[in-house]
Amino acid sequence: MPHIEFASVVNALILGLSIASIWLIAAIGLTIIYGTVGVINMAHGEFLMLGAYTSYVLQSFFGLPFLLCIPASFIVVGAIGLVIERGLIRYLYHRPLDTLLATWGVSLVLMQGVRILFGSDPKYVSVPEIFQSNVEIGFVSLSVFRIFVFGFTAAVVAGTVYLFYRTRFGMQVRAVMQNKEMAASFGINADRVYMTTFAIGAGLAGMAGCLFGVLAIVLPTMGTAYVVQAFLVVVVGGGTLLGSVAASGLTGELHSIFAMVSNDTFARFLLYVLIVVFLRFRPRGLFAVAKARR
Repeated sequence: MPHIEFASVVNALILGLSIASIWLIAAIGLTIIYGTVGVINMAHGEFLMLGAYTSYVLQSFFGLPFLLCIPASFIVVGAIGLVIERGLIRYLYHRPLDTLLATWGVSLVLMQGVRILFGSDPKYVSVPEIFQSNVEIGFVSLSVFRIFVFGFTAAVVAGTVYLFYRTRFGMQVRAVMQNKEMAASFGINADRVYMTTFAIGAGLAGMAGCLFGVLAIVLPTMGTAYVVQAFLVVVVGGGTLLGSVAASGLTGELHSIFAMVSNDTFARFLLYVLIVVFLRFRPRGLFAVAKARR
């Protein structure tokens, strides 16, 4: 019995890491957009949904392998995000309420547009057979696809950290975040930085949607459930990349442990209660942005 209980705990912790990685993928793009541009993007869930449908279309109509669908989803959804930012969002910077309402409207348009094009019936994204097996490590059984998601998430986080902290573009982004006027005096085009950052955040959401399409059915409304968790991760993390990584790990493990001793619905209830209590005493999250954006 102790062995069984220990095995259950270990499996729950591993499942928690899996949940954390999935939530983190969804939250990275949202963190970039919110942390850099200051936009609460209510259409982020629909960017995920577009990534899933991009994979479905590329597989079903063009026969593209799943591994190539991931970067393709980044490019397609990133391009859509670029068009939305150039056509609408850039006129609403520094107007939080207007941006919130505008992105909510964009989410409804995208959702209904996909429903008109593809209908409301579920679609599916398939993966290679190599990802459909399990790996046994002692008394722990790991899905190969889950292992791939772990590695992919780590690569995305590492790439994002490198981009924003080790490149010239990242230096420009951080300069604009700290003081837009001062950055402009050094020749940094803040408008171009905002445009590029928004497109990158949308593209990352598209890649996340490609992966989510494997784990669940693809529907026009699928983004809603994932974006709620992504927002929670961003809020608890304080709107920073490091905070999102820590918050996704913490919330994922707590959710998994609560679900092990009760059920998934009650686990979500307990998790939300803990998050509300946490934000009551630390409203700026685990790692808040050091200085307000100008």
